[in-house]
Amino acid sequence: MNIETQREGNTLTVRPEGRIDTLTAPAFQQRLEAELGDAGSLIIDFSKVNYISSAGLRVLLAYAQEMEDRGGSIKAVCVDDMLHKVFSLTGFLEILNVD
Repeated sequence: MNIETQREGNTLTVRPEGRIDTLTAPAFQQRLEAELGDAGSLIIDFSKVNYISSAGLRVLLAYAQEMEDRGGSIKAVCVDDMLHKVFSLTGFLEILNVD
């Protein structure tokens, strides 16, 4: 899995590519852990993600909680219809700010 990151001030933008599943979720989590630092805002760009499993959702849930604990925010952008449906069915639309 390729994961691009960009830091602008207090905002970290993460752009994973491909599938976020049981095999790739640990690398996704490790990259978030390594890059997040003291960021107050986390943006995850899903424009190049074509699938997310429960393992990927667990990573998102953990970082949604992390950002809430630190008084920050998490936002999902460029979410296609399929991922939007997954987020809707799993209740993640109430956890993540989804654009």
